[in-house]
Amino acid sequence: MAYQLIEHTIAPGIGFHAVSDDRFKTARLSINFCIPLDAGRAAEYAVVAPLLRRKCEEYPDFTALNQKLCEMYGASLYTDVKKIGGWQVVSLAIRSIDNRFVFAEEDLTGACAQLLCSLATKPYFVNGCFEDSEVEIERQNLIDMIESKINDKRYYAIERCEELMYVNEPYGIDEYGTVETARSITPQIATQAYRDLMKHARIEVMFTGHGDCKKIEAVFDKALSSLEREPAGQEEIVRIAGAQKVLEHVERMDIVQSKLVMGFRTGTFADSPDLSAMRLMTAIFGGTAFSRLFVHVREEKSLCYYCAARFDRIKGVMLVDSGVEDKNREVAQQEILHQLEIMREGGFTDGEFEAAKLSLKNAFSTITDSPEGLESWYLIQVIAGTYTSPEAESRAISEVTKEQVASAAKKVTLDTVYFLTGKEDGEVLA
Repeated sequence: MAYQLIEHTIAPGIGFHAVSDDRFKTARLSINFCIPLDAGRAAEYAVVAPLLRRKCEEYPDFTALNQKLCEMYGASLYTDVKKIGGWQVVSLAIRSIDNRFVFAEEDLTGACAQLLCSLATKPYFVNGCFEDSEVEIERQNLIDMIESKINDKRYYAIERCEELMYVNEPYGIDEYGTVETARSITPQIATQAYRDLMKHARIEVMFTGHGDCKKIEAVFDKALSSLEREPAGQEEIVRIAGAQKVLEHVERMDIVQSKLVMGFRTGTFADSPDLSAMRLMTAIFGGTAFSRLFVHVREEKSLCYYCAARFDRIKGVMLVDSGVEDKNREVAQQEILHQLEIMREGGFTDGEFEAAKLSLKNAFSTITDSPEGLESWYLIQVIAGTYTSPEAESRAISEVTKEQVASAAKKVTLDTVYFLTGKEDGEVLA
């Protein structure tokens, strides 16, 4: 099925975007505040979404709000913070059953839109600010979440490699901020962050489901069109086509399994003509359970516990991450580079080529299986300014040749090597 993205500008810097699909039995609505990543304020913005989710003027306590959600056939509220390009995206969303499955022809989706607008535009304030107790709870939740990242060593190693690669770029900033900045958040600071989001952020409203898009759009139009706005300009995404030199960094912790992360510049971005070829190259190289990294580095040579590649089309970066024993670090790194050289020479088989194509096409088909998948896909499209459908991307994958894959691999250059390993004999780590 071909999906059409319906778009409308509500006000300067405020857009409404809808994708309708009658297969879905649920509907999802979200308000996404997009603000340039700022190391000093990321934590302040990150705490806003969970504060908005707790209550509003119409439902001034958690019990009243949850009672309303129960009356709306068990509708659910969600919050999220992520980064896309140079943007920090703070999201507030609601999901409910579709209007076709409610009693008495109620407009449940419209009611969800109204509730979402109330939460976003009319938060419950005490003396002009978020409540002290609410801010204290969400501030501590944010601190706990940031501190817990180090417990997942694989995720931590990937983040550290990205920080090193993007050290002078907004993308190197953690979307949740730091523990230090989170600790300084007060009700006044959180409230000012909220006001700044409402005034300066790009606001992208997303609707995925089945329903009358114009009716839903009208609800947001009424709530958002009269806001006093000075939206931030378009954030320029820093693009680096190739690595100049390789940065190597070793970090030690009290761990058993070491983590090796290699960051590559690809020179291919979301609007590049060879995007599909780079996607397919990454899949053959390390993006599937039958990739060259998995089969040759992990299975045949037993050099690592896992080894996988991922490609970020917004930043034009490919990361290879693996879990290794310290003694195998050098040989594993060299074997990964050897497999990349094989890709450059076109040394992959027809079977690997076709299997990777099938895997990618299947991945694109699953994007449309849920409102969340479609929303995530099109929100990235909206922010990046590159509009294409999952179906179009799947067709583009079908047309890629082996020669194009090899050409894509030849563009890839090693930029950063990050190695997280255990302490040396006799070393005491703080």
